[in-house]
Amino acid sequence: MPAKRKPVLPALTITPSPAEGPGPGGSAEANLVDLQKKLEELELDEQQKKRLEAFLTQKAKVGELKDDDFERISELGAGNGGVVTKVQHKPSGLIMARKLIHLEIKPAIRNQIIRELQVLHECNSPYIVGFYGAFYSDGEISICMEHMDGGSLDQVLKEAKRIPEEILGKVSIAVLRGLAYLREKHQIMHRDVKPSNILVNSRGEIKLCDFGVSGQLIDSMANSFVGTRSYMSPERLQGTHYSVQSDIWSMGLSLVELSIGRYPIPPPDSKELEAIFGRPVVDGAEGESHSVSPRARPPGRPISGHGMDSRPAMAIFELLDYIVNEPPPKLPNGVFTQDFQEFVNKCLIKNPAERADLKMLMVNGKSNLLSTNHTFIKRSEVEEVDFAGWLCKTLRLNQPSTPTRAAV
Repeated sequence: MPAKRKPVLPALTITPSPAEGPGPGGSAEANLVDLQKKLEELELDEQQKKRLEAFLTQKAKVGELKDDDFERISELGAGNGGVVTKVQHKPSGLIMARKLIHLEIKPAIRNQIIRELQVLHECNSPYIVGFYGAFYSDGEISICMEHMDGGSLDQVLKEAKRIPEEILGKVSIAVLRGLAYLREKHQIMHRDVKPSNILVNSRGEIKLCDFGVSGQLIDSMANSFVGTRSYMSPERLQGTHYSVQSDIWSMGLSLVELSIGRYPIPPPDSKELEAIFGRPVVDGAEGESHSVSPRARPPGRPISGHGMDSRPAMAIFELLDYIVNEPPPKLPNGVFTQDFQEFVNKCLIKNPAERADLKMLMVNGKSNLLSTNHTFIKRSEVEEVDFAGWLCKTLRLNQPSTPTRAAV
């Protein structure tokens, strides 16, 4: 079998377009000039522009990706989508994140997936994880990406227990800008916004990964889901037509999880909230104790990181039924600012026609607010937040010598 693999690789490998030209720099320079023009359209600040240009210059030197060129350093994470490892690309010396996806599929489908992943080369934004290329080897599709040394927000949450509101303000801006970029420049929906697909690094950057560019890959992995939580919107779970509004729901649900420290469906009761926040938490203008859904909860629920509930997690069908039929989660009163609560509530309206959308939140990819209802984003844009410093302290990372106070 290995002997048959070799001839297949060149046809299946996606290589960075700037490196395709055989000449000493002619086509590479032309491609870089074209990329620079595209970067000008994104209204980036100087630091963002320099970082993207530096990444693209490095990428141009990588050339064709092959399995033998990688040295495994460590495992970064594993999930339904596959295993992600930290690797060194030996020819260039670059550190990358390599996602390995094992799929039992026909060669024609595999070829189509690799072709569809080609569009990732065109996704160049400060809010999207950089892409080096993809290839097939030994029954696995490899997707090679920029390495983000802070990992994903679900990993950060394990260390932080809860993520502060001012930090989540910067996260919200980055996610919205990433979604707007995918929508406006590539007509792509993300389809899988969740804490594990929001990556961060010690320079203070916040980026989206694992968005749905390959319809064939999505279809091929459709039956591989195994888990106890879902970030899908009610309309997606019901099988009806959905749009980028579904990504907004997923972002809202993620923000609640990152705020309270655990997956928020079904909602925590007053006892657990007191354990989370260290004091009684009230809900409502009259100061009533924080209550749960009017319907009695099923016997299981996601296990809390605060150890207040040892019951087994909900069965996935119970959870999906809950998302569709019960009130959406919300942030408890008296703990977060009212504008953050309102922002989350607008993201988690069950009717997608009434839910906040990108047009409400952003204009031309920038958060120029059309309504005073979104003061959370407006405040977060001007707020001085040392995201890089907070992340490095939380994860005990070495902070770069020239960190950004807020990379969004």
